Amino acid sequence: MSQFKSFLLVLFLCAFAPLCFSSRTKGGYLYPQYYDHSCPKAQEIVMSVVAKAVAREARMAASLLRLLFHDCFVQGCDASILLDSSGSIVSEKGSNPNRNSARGFEVLDEIKSALEKECPNTVSCADLLAIAARDSTVLSGGPSWEVPLGRKDSRGASLSGSNNNIPAPNNTFQTILTKFKRQGLNVVDLVALSGSHTIGKARCTTFRQRLYNQSGNGQPDYSLYQSYAAQLRTRCPRSGGDQNLFFLDFVSPTKFDNSYFKNILASKGLLNSDQVLLTKSEASMELVKKYAENSGIFFQQFAESMIKMGNISPLTGSRGEIRKSCRKINS
Repeated sequence: MSQFKSFLLVLFLCAFAPLCFSSRTKGGYLYPQYYDHSCPKAQEIVMSVVAKAVAREARMAASLLRLLFHDCFVQGCDASILLDSSGSIVSEKGSNPNRNSARGFEVLDEIKSALEKECPNTVSCADLLAIAARDSTVLSGGPSWEVPLGRKDSRGASLSGSNNNIPAPNNTFQTILTKFKRQGLNVVDLVALSGSHTIGKARCTTFRQRLYNQSGNGQPDYSLYQSYAAQLRTRCPRSGGDQNLFFLDFVSPTKFDNSYFKNILASKGLLNSDQVLLTKSEASMELVKKYAENSGIFFQQFAESMIKMGNISPLTGSRGEIRKSCRKINS
């Protein structure tokens, strides 16, 4: 009943507010005040655990942010990526986009454990992941936003969805855009959300083809600045070193800013999926230039696009469940 009252309050406020963060989605409403009465310290608890994790290892911010992307692009933002394999469930953690790269699960376990102590059976894994992604952005120096809440957790995972729906580093621009459009996102969201590559690292195996054999003819990708390519080759050989890590944004690798877009303009985007934003679409090229020139515009659009992505097909109301452990469905 308290959640229903909160919902009515949100509707009342929305009638008089210029910008309302309550979001109508397929299946129901999400709104930032969802836990105000049932678990008022929820967001404080998430921030506390994420802050400690990022202080221990700055890269963790990018890892948590990436988990939300990889969750929402597969059957919606439902924490399906957090499930381990068990019974009939085949985990998404073994998919091509996630194997040997998805990480941060222990941090989410710690958040869930703290939330269960504070308010048992109340805060979903899907919601705590959405909050953790926002907090990771803020802790890295990026924008903040109110996270619409009220998602439930899935009772299944989709390995095939993870393999097919998540954009890959070597996809063409058109394939990447098509995968975004399938989720109700557009080219503005694509470019803004790609800006999350301002933090984090990528493995040699995700961009090796650019250094040695971009088009299958034994030639490198000449849209990559050649002295930068030569530097990358020293630790990313033709064979071996698959798991060697490289900063996605070598200028300010742990600071959430707009240098990612400046790097692209200098032909120093690390992944093929980064550089094609400049070379394969006039619309995306103009956005790259705009965000490189004005970090404020980038920050505002990133926040708006994160809210939009967080609204992809959530389970609400009686659909789904609130898992006691994010790694397994309730028995």
